[in-house]
Amino acid sequence: MNETIPRLRLEHVSKAFPGVQAVNDVSLDVYGGEILALVGENGAGKSTLMNIINGVVPLDSGKIYLEGQPVSITSPRQALELGITMIHQELALIPQLTVGQNIFLGREPRRWRFWVDWKRLYDQAQAELDRLGIDVPVQARVADLSIAQRQLVEIAKALSYNARLIALDEPTSALTERETETLFRLVRALRDQGVALIYISHRLEEVFELADRIAVMRDGQLVAVGPARDFTPADVVRLMVGRELTEFFPKVPTRRGEPVLRAVNLHAGREVRGVSLELYRGEIVGLAGLVGAGRTNLARLLFGADRAEAGEIWIDGRKVDIRSPRDAIRLGIGLVPEDRKSQGLFLGQSVRFNAGASLLERLSRLGFIDDRRINQMVKTIIERLRVRTPSLNQRVRNLSGGNQQKVVISRWLTLNPKVLILDEPTRGVDVGAKAEIHALMSELAAQGMAILMISSELPEILGVSDRILVMHEGRIVAEFSREEATQDLIMQAATGQLERRVAA
Repeated sequence: MNETIPRLRLEHVSKAFPGVQAVNDVSLDVYGGEILALVGENGAGKSTLMNIINGVVPLDSGKIYLEGQPVSITSPRQALELGITMIHQELALIPQLTVGQNIFLGREPRRWRFWVDWKRLYDQAQAELDRLGIDVPVQARVADLSIAQRQLVEIAKALSYNARLIALDEPTSALTERETETLFRLVRALRDQGVALIYISHRLEEVFELADRIAVMRDGQLVAVGPARDFTPADVVRLMVGRELTEFFPKVPTRRGEPVLRAVNLHAGREVRGVSLELYRGEIVGLAGLVGAGRTNLARLLFGADRAEAGEIWIDGRKVDIRSPRDAIRLGIGLVPEDRKSQGLFLGQSVRFNAGASLLERLSRLGFIDDRRINQMVKTIIERLRVRTPSLNQRVRNLSGGNQQKVVISRWLTLNPKVLILDEPTRGVDVGAKAEIHALMSELAAQGMAILMISSELPEILGVSDRILVMHEGRIVAEFSREEATQDLIMQAATGQLERRVAA
């Protein structure tokens, strides 16, 4: 911190939505030349507070000062003009446009006032990517990029503005370890240049690696703020959730049952090349690997969202033909997708509709839906997962990211599948909700469900899994028991440096 006057000052800021007091009387200072970590559970008010600063939503009461001067921020464009930039957790790129077009959208360089200077646009966009060390084709369509690549483009776009304050909301949620290191170097360099940075993350190891100060929110209020050195991770968790979390990875010992799903020599382009695996009742299998290794592609094949070019799938000892997700669901397979907003939720519909969607066919007769039973089952599951919602009629788009994820999971629990595939189940989820999801997975396995969990977080893979498979360039190259697995061994396999023969 190298300023005496705060770059940004919030005084008694409050904001309410229907049924929810999202931000309640928050006062906070942010200084130039510092990284302020803003932490809290999903629904604590962090993103709402950042949306107020960024002009996305108006505050109900309170004042905002920028370098000592009162300001009224009424739109994101005005925030940009004031030097405030926001990198959102849910990406705001336009898929149909190219990387370069997205970076300079609305401020394209012109020739003769009317014509876009495309060469200059792409040259400038390339310079922004090079500055970050991002290896993404500048003329590629965003729709053709991976989630990790899109996240990096979003960061490049935000940093292309000459920002005085940058807020980053879960910026590493889809990044590899190497990409994360690149981002960290850039964030530190910006701090050293005098930029004020607000860093929102559920990954406490990132918070303590980067932050100069930490601010903790709970239930819309600021409950603590101070130098990072004055906190321990346990302190932060206790302040966030209002209780002690003694076990981040609650693992209930289970007895492995008979095989329920067997895949033999599955092929689909270069993404899945000769994959064979078995899933047993009562076990959690972790699937590790770097971004682009083929993990999500494999999950989509097993669920029928994509078709295999070759190979076989067996369920309960019987060869099956899974042509669509409907076939997979009828066979007892569920999938919680990596991108919940575009693939897992009906954002404009209610919590009840989203959680009960999979029940409609089962609880319908002669064209009539048994609303009473659906409401009862959804209510039971929502309470079991501790989804924070004012009512079952709340639109799911108004819930926090963690509660949205719980709603996706609840949809499958109403069907009690034999196999549940979870693709990055705790991405963008706070520590309290993570512990709850881990406990739920362990409970489901103890009840005999077979779970395949894809995760980019090695502590999660190691803490939750009974057995670990590692993919590299479309193949499963290693298998480890819970007892023998280490982060080093997994990373060696994921990067192609180690290969262990896996039984088909």
